[in-house]
Amino acid sequence: MQLRFVGCGDAFGSGGRCNTCFHVTGSHTNLLIDCGASSLPALKRLAIARDELDLILITHFHGDHFGGLPFLLLDAQFSRRTRPLVIAGPQGIETRLTQVMEALFENSSRTKQRFELSVVALTPEETRSFGAVSVTPYPVVHGESGGPFLAYRIEAEGRVIAYSADTEWTETLIPLARDADLFIAEAYYYDKVVRNHLSLKTLEAHLPEIKPKRLILTHMSDDMLGRLDVLEYTAASDGMVVEL
Repeated sequence: MQLRFVGCGDAFGSGGRCNTCFHVTGSHTNLLIDCGASSLPALKRLAIARDELDLILITHFHGDHFGGLPFLLLDAQFSRRTRPLVIAGPQGIETRLTQVMEALFENSSRTKQRFELSVVALTPEETRSFGAVSVTPYPVVHGESGGPFLAYRIEAEGRVIAYSADTEWTETLIPLARDADLFIAEAYYYDKVVRNHLSLKTLEAHLPEIKPKRLILTHMSDDMLGRLDVLEYTAASDGMVVEL
């Protein structure tokens, strides 16, 4: 199984990085984790076949994680996609998707797709299966607007991928990522503690409890990007491929 960082940047494109979007593929797996506003051009730049996607998991409704869906769905319509697609995310996702479609492309939410589209609301800590992929959402803390906020533990083909999403430290990150083959964790700041975001030093203090087999940092501000040469941990970059 393989994960590719289509985009790993923050909302402000720090370091010229694209918004959050991860592509996971395997023998029976083809999904995106988040679909930020810049995702469609980034997917095309990497020559990733969008029509082969089966599932898109959305962590929350901020534009750098959610705002690429209207572009992706319209592209699928015009490319004559026929493969069914599932979009899953926090409670309220169906209403939010309609709203963002209408805000960006009037009347687009009322256009009948050429393909079967299912929009699924996920319940925290309730595992849901999508074909060969099992997804367990965990609630995380990222303010008030743009929520509910979910992190994901994804099990597929004998591997576990955990993604913190955007969050300050919360105890749910421990069961989320415990013993995961890959833990992708936000590290917005190095040691500065702020509301709604995670610092590397805060995360580091809890790693002995989490014990991930591999840790990769994402969603980094300029504060973190300026320290890449001295970090003890792997940092994501756009286009980076991880083999599992």
